[in-house]
Amino acid sequence: MIFFISDLHLSPRSPGATALFLRFLAGRARQAEALYILGDFFEAWIGDDDIDDAHHARIIGALRAAADAGLKIYLQHGNRDFLLGQTFAEAAGLTLLPDPYDLALPEWSFVLSHGDALCLDDAAYMAFRTKVRTPEWQAQMLARPRWLRRLVARLMRWKSRRNQQAKPQHYSDLNGAATDDFLRDHAYATFIHGHTHQPARHDHIVDGIHVERWVLADWHEDRGEALRWDGEVLRREAILPENRA
Repeated sequence: MIFFISDLHLSPRSPGATALFLRFLAGRARQAEALYILGDFFEAWIGDDDIDDAHHARIIGALRAAADAGLKIYLQHGNRDFLLGQTFAEAAGLTLLPDPYDLALPEWSFVLSHGDALCLDDAAYMAFRTKVRTPEWQAQMLARPRWLRRLVARLMRWKSRRNQQAKPQHYSDLNGAATDDFLRDHAYATFIHGHTHQPARHDHIVDGIHVERWVLADWHEDRGEALRWDGEVLRREAILPENRA
């Protein structure tokens, strides 16, 4: 069994979502072989020198405990936590994956991505993404003191919320033609991604071939969701507080 999750946006300001994840990680997730986190695990990540933050340390400790218990944990970068690095990965006992990532299993083939790289219709976001993913920009950011990076992260989150509120649909969807090309390039594998906060299953017909695209749900204070692969089918599984389980 494998679980896929994304868009938890964990932060001290989301204690409910953090509690949901820690309970999931200590319980249900341990029954799986692997857990894939497809981006935006944190609301913001200002650099691996912030792993001693109390909130971060608690999550990292829980990840390490699950990994030590035998759960294989993999993580892709999202648009909120693209500065996660190897120091974090080693402390948490997980493996960082490239985006996209082809996951070939004995039973089926998947392609995994955060999904934001295909939101080509949002020109402003794509320009921002191109800038912040360059090694030069990241090196300049990481060279700044932590207090300044925290301030920049808060400013970036404020701008993001303001831009989302100005749109009829807060999160842009994937560009249709680019998505079909992506599926073609990845041998028509089942596509799993997050980012859009629009959980759904889409049917694509590419070159006459039926391809499924599963969009992962974002997490909230009172509800999370994982997509479960049991070796035969994909199913959504609700992650609820203990008093609602």
